Amino acid sequence: MSDAALPSPAAARPRRARRDGPPPPKPGPWPWLDRGGRFSPFKAAVLLGCLAPALWLAWLWGSDAMGPEPLKLATHETGDWCIRLLLISLVVTPARWVLDWPRAMQVRRMLGLAALAYGLAHLALYIGNEHFRLWHVLLETVRRPYLSIGFTALIGLAVLGWTSTDSSLRRLGREWKPLHKLVYPLTALGILHFYLQSKINVSEPVLMTGLFLFLLLWRVLPARWRGLPWPFFAIAPAAAAGAAGLEYLWYALATNLPAAEIFWANFDLEFEIRPAVWVLVAGLAAAGLSAAWWGVRQVFRREPSLPGARPSARPSARPIEE
Repeated sequence: MSDAALPSPAAARPRRARRDGPPPPKPGPWPWLDRGGRFSPFKAAVLLGCLAPALWLAWLWGSDAMGPEPLKLATHETGDWCIRLLLISLVVTPARWVLDWPRAMQVRRMLGLAALAYGLAHLALYIGNEHFRLWHVLLETVRRPYLSIGFTALIGLAVLGWTSTDSSLRRLGREWKPLHKLVYPLTALGILHFYLQSKINVSEPVLMTGLFLFLLLWRVLPARWRGLPWPFFAIAPAAAAGAAGLEYLWYALATNLPAAEIFWANFDLEFEIRPAVWVLVAGLAAAGLSAAWWGVRQVFRREPSLPGARPSARPSARPIEE
C-alpha cells in the first residue's frame, strides 16, 4: 500500500464533539457564582444582604435624613455593621453542622470580606470626619485606647482578608487554619472597641457579647456533640448569664450608674427587655429550631438517633466557600 493511501495522523485521531452553545463561565472573582462558574441564587441573595446597609445609608444621606452630623452617624453605622457581619460569619460553621447544610460554607468568605469592607469604610469615614488630617488621626489612635483597639482589630481583619483566597490556602497549608482562628480574638477586640466607644449605653455591645459567647461555647463542645441540638439548651442560659455579668461589671467599673439595679432589671420584663434576655431568647429559639430540624432528619433520612451522631460530612477547613 502506498503512503498516499495511509490516513494522516490528524485524520486518525477521533474528533472531539462540538459543544452546544457557549462554554460555561469560568469561576472568577464574581461573588454570585459558585465553584462551577454558575449563577447561585443563594450567594446572590447573601451579597444583596451585605450591600443592603450601605445602600440604605447612601439613600439616607442622599435624602438628608441623617441629622446634623451625617458623617459621624455613617461612621458609627459602618463600624456596627462590621461587627454584626463578623458575628454572622461565625454562625456559618454551626449552621453547617447543626443543619447539615454544606452550602452554607459557600458564603463564609463573602461575609468576612463584607465585614472587612465595612471596617475599612468605618476608618475612612472617621478620617473624613477629622478633615483628613492623617497625622492628627495617627496621634489620636496612639493616645486613645479605644481607637488603638479598633485599629488593631481592623489590621488583623485585613490580614485575614488578604489570606482568604484559595491560593493563600494552598500556600499556607496547615498554617492557614490557626491563622484564621484569630477571627475570634479580633471579634472580641471589635466588641471591646464598641463598648469603649459607646461609654454609657452599652446595650448593643452587651447583646453582641452574649451572641459571641454563645458561638464560643458551641466551639468548645466536643466534636461529636456539635451536630446535636441538645447542648444549645445549656449554652443559651450560660451565654445570657455571661452577658448579664459582663454588663454588670462594665457599669460597676467604668461608670457611676447603679450596676446592681441594671443587673436586676434583667429579671423585670415589664419595663424593658434587657440585652441578656434577648440573648437567652435567641439561644433558646436556635435550640428549638435545631431540635425540630434534627427530628425531621431522623424521620426522613433514617439517621441513627444515638447521642453521638454526627453530620454526614464534616465541614471543610476552607475559609471562604467550601
